[in-house]
Amino acid sequence: MTKSDEGLPLSELLEESVATLDAAGVVSPEIDAQLLLGHVLELSRGGLQARLITGGTVSATDAGSIRSLIARRATREPLQHITGLAPFRALELHVGPGVFIPRPETEMVAQLAIDALRADAAPAPIAVDLGTGSGAIALALATEVPNARVYAVERSAEARVWAERNIRDFGGDNTTLVAADLADALPELDGAVSVVASNPPYVPESLRPTDPEVALHDPDEALYGGDDGLSVIPALSRTGLRLLRSGGVLVIEHAEHQSAAIAAILATDGWRSITHHRDLTFRDRATTALR
Repeated sequence: MTKSDEGLPLSELLEESVATLDAAGVVSPEIDAQLLLGHVLELSRGGLQARLITGGTVSATDAGSIRSLIARRATREPLQHITGLAPFRALELHVGPGVFIPRPETEMVAQLAIDALRADAAPAPIAVDLGTGSGAIALALATEVPNARVYAVERSAEARVWAERNIRDFGGDNTTLVAADLADALPELDGAVSVVASNPPYVPESLRPTDPEVALHDPDEALYGGDDGLSVIPALSRTGLRLLRSGGVLVIEHAEHQSAAIAAILATDGWRSITHHRDLTFRDRATTALR
């Protein structure tokens, strides 16, 4: 752009940013541009809209910072890596390279676990999040059911860096990060847990996503669950049976086409009241079962 950026109209910079992201194939160029402008200017999307309506301008320094972030997003670096934050329910979690970015659909999985934990009559019910990643489900449980004791299990050292930071900032004294594989985690809690929740890797190897944000930036071990996407489910079922008390609740996130196969695995292992739950797009997104 040849004109001086001193006092550059915000509307022009937004239009330029949207065009750049659209040309790069970003799925939601206008939303992402608004979020990145707001990130630099320390404005919510509502605040940004108000500034646009009143004919706001941007300084040369801020315009340079915005263009730098837009250029990064145009390489298909995830928006959440650029801002360093990912919204999840009432939280804004720290995320970056090496950890799976929490998805909106997992919020309803967390809600199922929260509802089960709140229904427990124990004064300090115990919940376990197996494969916690950034700590999203564990921290939703810990902050929304503050009388609970929550254990966040993660074997990836890279992911644990982010979970540790998030637990330090949001978790309080009722959240414990555990370095372990989900198959043999927390034997000291066998038979004492009220809720076990997990968003395991469930993408089949044959369905690897092609969008660069996922293919190049989300860790493989958080995404792929073998040929059918179900390779982790048997171990998850066994661990749930070991950890949960009688009547305890297992919550598993999965893809819509995996409901029947997961139900079959759980039924074979002796789980009761196996129930599928749909997300806001009316797709099967989670299965719950009773110990």
